Amino acid sequence: MSKLEINKAVTSFSLLGTNEIKFTLNNYLGKNVVLYFYPRDSTPGCTNEGIDFTTLYPDFKKKNVEIFGISRDSINSHEKFKKKYHFPFELLSDSEEIACSLFDVIKMKNMYGKQVQGIERSTFLIDSKGMLIKEWRGLKVPGHAEEVLNSIS
Repeated sequence: MSKLEINKAVTSFSLLGTNEIKFTLNNYLGKNVVLYFYPRDSTPGCTNEGIDFTTLYPDFKKKNVEIFGISRDSINSHEKFKKKYHFPFELLSDSEEIACSLFDVIKMKNMYGKQVQGIERSTFLIDSKGMLIKEWRGLKVPGHAEEVLNSIS
């Protein structure tokens, strides 16, 4: 897969998601798409990030934006997480790291003093023509969803 670059087309990919959807990026041409990668369902930071995107969801919709959360968790885990917090957007399962590899979000992390590979919290904004227009990597949750919203014209 090619390396992602700002103002270049993103290679389409497909993943299974909540509500039995099969997400394919090219199916969203004509809409702006926010893909936010997060480490794990039901952890404090990931929960707060999902809640922040949920709170601003009506404002994203007004700007013709579809939001998708992506982690390596199973569909079953995603369904429980989505239901518990009433997320209005779908969560995509990337257990085979298809999108994680494309967006280069798998990084070495320290967990309890041990080196493990995990998802670096990252968000990508893709415009209605399928071009990557902005990326946030290694981000902090507070204020992030609002920053993403404010970056969309």
